[in-house]
Amino acid sequence: MEVKATTALLNELVETLKDGQKGYADAMTDVEDATLKDTFKKYAVQRAGFITEIEDQMFKLDLKPDESSSITGTVHRAWIDLKSALTSKDNKAVLNECERGEDYAVKAYQTALKAQDLPSALKSVIEKQYQGVQEAHNTIRSLRDSSK
Repeated sequence: MEVKATTALLNELVETLKDGQKGYADAMTDVEDATLKDTFKKYAVQRAGFITEIEDQMFKLDLKPDESSSITGTVHRAWIDLKSALTSKDNKAVLNECERGEDYAVKAYQTALKAQDLPSALKSVIEKQYQGVQEAHNTIRSLRDSSK
């Protein structure tokens, strides 16, 4: 896979993760339910760790992280309605928005894993993170399904 494509792919993942991190941090601050607070905090921290891992890989491969937020416009749609859900104090609505963000993250990782010729160290980081993202998605979904 050529450098430009790999860089774009990784920047897309980083943006998706930053979005999730911010979404969970906002949710954690505004939601009142203690269990949800803990869950959102866990995933905000997880995403921060994932960002560091991918940026480390980029550094090792001598790829430049994208400092401009050219792609964030598209990504932010995934978490855009979270604010209004939080204002409504409706846990189910908040979880719906978080799940929507997770759907986006799962897709971003599936796309990344389809990429050809990724260096093996990088591919295993992406695979490991993908497991974490899927687990988060499933947790959020079951919390949503069980919330009144």
